Amino acid sequence: MNYAINSMSKSEIAKQKIHKEIDSLSDKYIKNVFDFVISLKEKSSNIAEATLMSESALSKDWLSGEENEAWKNL
Repeated sequence: MNYAINSMSKSEIAKQKIHKEIDSLSDKYIKNVFDFVISLKEKSSNIAEATLMSESALSKDWLSGEENEAWKNL
């Protein structure tokens, strides 16, 4: 049994703990948990989208000779 626990990732252990806590909630809180999870996913999606949208604009600066010169010693 101990081997199975040690082979689980921290993420898997956290998910099991989250499931256990959700299972112990009363029904009146389940919608709040669902709404919170959805808001986290949307926030993550919005950040990824903004990053992709800014990449082409910022790449003009990133790929300049001046930028390369400024970072060459790091």
